[in-house]
Amino acid sequence: MTITRCSWANPDNPLYLKYHDEEWGVPCHDETRLFEMLNLEGAQAGLSWSTILNKRENYRIAFDQWDAEKIARYDARKVAELLANAGIVRNRLKVAATVNNAQVYLRLREEVGGLDPFLWAYVDGKPLLNKRKSISETPAKTPLSDQLSKDLAKRGFKFVGSTIIYAYMQAIGMVNDHAKDCFCYKAP
Repeated sequence: MTITRCSWANPDNPLYLKYHDEEWGVPCHDETRLFEMLNLEGAQAGLSWSTILNKRENYRIAFDQWDAEKIARYDARKVAELLANAGIVRNRLKVAATVNNAQVYLRLREEVGGLDPFLWAYVDGKPLLNKRKSISETPAKTPLSDQLSKDLAKRGFKFVGSTIIYAYMQAIGMVNDHAKDCFCYKAP
């Protein structure tokens, strides 16, 4: 029996298939993963998602398993170490944004409890289920991603433009944009 997946799920890359089948569009409420994905989506800007997926384990090691408290304290020496690490995207602005985002995240956690309550309030705690026939019908951004992007930027987060945030919303399951014929699509 053939399994039908979204057209973007590269069958030649096991990491891509696993990501599509087990993560993308699945509601996430884990703070560490929410923080990880926010930064990975930002790191992906201008690159392919497969580049980031292939470097994901390296990112976890380089950024202390996405421990925001540790990342928030990174100094110039640690940043220089990261910029020399071929296992991640060595972009000064993206590395600096991750350190900044850790600091902003810690403030957000103190104020509202973290990314989980902050993000999921935008969709009343329930994923938005779109009914797209193919990936070509999926927008790069929406009015909701525009608003969330603005609100994250106001708080001080970096690399949170609307297109990045829409991809983030898909990645953490706030939005389920699996094609209707994909086995991961969940009809209401």
